[in-house]
Amino acid sequence: MKRPSHTMAKATLATISVLAAAMPISGAQAQSVSYGDVAASGDETASAPDEGKPGKKAKRGKSGGRNLAITPYIEVNQIVDAELSPGNEVLTYTQIAAGVDAAISGRNNGAAASVRYERHFGWGKNSSDGDVISGLARGYTTLTRGVTLEAGAIATRARVENGGSALAGGVIDDTSTTNIYSIYGGPSLATRAGDIDVSANYRAGFTKVEQANGYVAVPGGAAADVFDKSVMQVADVEAGVAPGLLLPVGVGAAGSFYQEDISNLDQRVRDAQVRGIVTLPVGHSVQVTGAIGYEDVEVSSRDVLRGPDGEPVVGSDGRYKTDKSAPRVLSYDVSGLLWDVGVEWRPSRRTALTAHFGRRYGTDSFNGTFSWSPDDRKTLSVAIYDNVSGFGGQLNRFIDELPDDFEAVRDPLTGDLGTCVNSLQGSNCLGGALGSVRSATFRARGIAASYAMKLGRLNAGIGVGYDRRKFLAARGTILASAAGVIDENTWLAAYLSGDLGRDAGWSTNVYANWLSSGDALAGDVAGYGATAAYYRLLTRRLRATVAVGVDGVTRDDPLFDDIWTASALAGVRYSF
Repeated sequence: MKRPSHTMAKATLATISVLAAAMPISGAQAQSVSYGDVAASGDETASAPDEGKPGKKAKRGKSGGRNLAITPYIEVNQIVDAELSPGNEVLTYTQIAAGVDAAISGRNNGAAASVRYERHFGWGKNSSDGDVISGLARGYTTLTRGVTLEAGAIATRARVENGGSALAGGVIDDTSTTNIYSIYGGPSLATRAGDIDVSANYRAGFTKVEQANGYVAVPGGAAADVFDKSVMQVADVEAGVAPGLLLPVGVGAAGSFYQEDISNLDQRVRDAQVRGIVTLPVGHSVQVTGAIGYEDVEVSSRDVLRGPDGEPVVGSDGRYKTDKSAPRVLSYDVSGLLWDVGVEWRPSRRTALTAHFGRRYGTDSFNGTFSWSPDDRKTLSVAIYDNVSGFGGQLNRFIDELPDDFEAVRDPLTGDLGTCVNSLQGSNCLGGALGSVRSATFRARGIAASYAMKLGRLNAGIGVGYDRRKFLAARGTILASAAGVIDENTWLAAYLSGDLGRDAGWSTNVYANWLSSGDALAGDVAGYGATAAYYRLLTRRLRATVAVGVDGVTRDDPLFDDIWTASALAGVRYSF
């Protein structure tokens, strides 16, 4: 196992820890219609959007009080991994871990965080040592009336396959796993100037994929260009008058700006737009919106540095070196008319639907959301998206959509974060965020759905989704082979847990990823995993756990063997 970069790992760990005491992230989704939290209980005021966060769920404590829960812990576990295919090697590890789970809920602040550091000690020459930092945090704090500061962060692992395909999960000693870090946050403003509602948001994000070397298809050949890092910025402002104040319809104007700078070959995504908006109420629970404006979207990069014989220069990290003196080349350039028609249906505080169809990126575009919470113990969320970005920007978007009231679902054997979180608010899964860690930018279209429920002593959740990425790269450059390549990621994740009396409980988790790529180097790959765990309290603070699991990777390439591993764990956790 590779150790994470200590500078980046410490920075991310510090950020996630700080977020346990404040923050989440506003979406800055230019074409979405605001609605409240459909998961709120029946005695709460859930229909109004939260101040400073247009389109986000209301974040208010049930009693206006402040609820705080912080649980630090340490663990010692013994783990056995038995290779089932293609070999039969058995490896043993001792795992020492320290972590904290935290949640805060109040009138002016709210956050949830799960942070964990692990150190593995291998037994035998083939069992490697290593350490892993993993964590997820989302939260917000109110600075003053109408002004909030929101942020989120994630530290997780993925298994990077040939050609840049990325699978969630992975066994402890799998050398193809890499660490991924992402931080995202900024302020939001909501105020009024007479009859005019004004809102503005700014977000900045940083993402790092800590892959030591790019994938090399042929020994001695050039490396596939795996994503390194990016800096993302997004800002939007909107001003408008609600229907019925000055006119029978609502009128407004809005603008947004998105930029992502990717270190690989100085790639840059820039998306700017302005638009006018008209809102027409149709009945008590339906309103129709129309928008028209102008957009300018550009994706550009530089070429690779070449040696004396014209061969591309590959750095010590396995990635192509950028020719800083080369001119910037456009790989995507769309400007012109932008239009959109949409509908919002809100028959009750527990049901909300938005759907938008229009023209973006020079083609037809559709996006929408659906939220349904039949009671306080069940919630369904569906989102359809369409955007242009790099890997970092897409991961930031998925973090943004996660709720700020959740319990992390972790693999009991590896301690890794699961694809979904346990929550009765909003979109609960990150499954579409990975799929590929290519450096090239892309247009992503997809759908993600999640359902969560609490039934007696049972907690259950399932997430499914499909993500399609069409890559954008400049012709005549080293990235040209990625131009037009389509990667598809279909994913599924589910969890089920429950109590066995006051002192015992159990949990199960399953996941699956099916990745298909138009890149001849990548091919199709699938990842599967399932775990089951049983725990019992030995004392008030000391818990014993046993767990078993199976993890596998299958490929359609006969040159690569399928890999299947079974694992077992026995250990104890002490909570402070």
